[in-house]
Amino acid sequence: MADAGDVVVLSGGISHERDVSLRSGRRVADALTRLGFAVRMLDSDPRLLPALLEQRPGMIWPVLHGASGEDGSLRALLDAAGLPYVGTRGDAARLAWDKPTAKRIIATAGGSTPRSVTLTREVFREIGAHAAIDAILAAFPEPAVVKPARGGSAQGVTIVDEPDRLPRAMMDAFTYADEALIEAKVTGTEIAVGVIEDEDGPQSLPAVEIVPRSGVYGFDERYTAGATRFYTPARVSEEAAAAAGELAVLAHTALGLRHLSRSDMIVDAEGRPWFLEVNVMPGLTETSLLPQALKSTGRNLGDTYAALTRLALAH
Repeated sequence: MADAGDVVVLSGGISHERDVSLRSGRRVADALTRLGFAVRMLDSDPRLLPALLEQRPGMIWPVLHGASGEDGSLRALLDAAGLPYVGTRGDAARLAWDKPTAKRIIATAGGSTPRSVTLTREVFREIGAHAAIDAILAAFPEPAVVKPARGGSAQGVTIVDEPDRLPRAMMDAFTYADEALIEAKVTGTEIAVGVIEDEDGPQSLPAVEIVPRSGVYGFDERYTAGATRFYTPARVSEEAAAAAGELAVLAHTALGLRHLSRSDMIVDAEGRPWFLEVNVMPGLTETSLLPQALKSTGRNLGDTYAALTRLALAH
């Protein structure tokens, strides 16, 4: 495509989501190649930045998952180097990657998000584990969810439905981050809502309902074939689906995200969606949630990726 120049797809990296990233990147590269784009794939390694600075491709697709691709660091380097890319800029990605920060921004913007408290490992040790545990249990007498304040793929996440599970849950969360987020558990339908931008701005996609056979959408349930069932569109009321779409767009705009995102939510028994977290580079494999939502609307994935590439070129 003369207007796009060459496109570099970044995938792989060293996170635990490397294999998913490679699959996502290959899907994007193949789709754009079929449409006439000149596409190369590069891995995230010490040779990456020098190669990009030397070659200065017309457009970059950073299809990297986990911290290296989503915490804003690599994107900030691309911003500093003046290299164009598809997706959220570095400063906004950093806000979204930090779950407590993202929740505060969404709540300030008027979105619903479960009540929570964030505790650092240092404070947990300084005031004593027993005192901290007692304070958390007093504040959250109902079931809670403990998770790392930063991270993805549900690693280090525990549903605490019995008080004696809290100490281990805190230690599991601290394994993956220096801060643990303790959040009131919302019971309901687990959904993911994608957002895609076009010339008219961000548009929400149909919600995808997530039904893990184990009852918990953990790491294994995300990446083991057959471990989770998905329903697109989600089996919620029209009113709840519309509210979830509005909340996803609110999260996208309030956090300053760009081009595409996916918000994870729970719809409670009253049909109210609750924001949990947002992903600035959703998986784009054949079975990932955002592609499922795109397919349910009749959209061609390649055409969508091409449109995002052109949108990034224009802005």
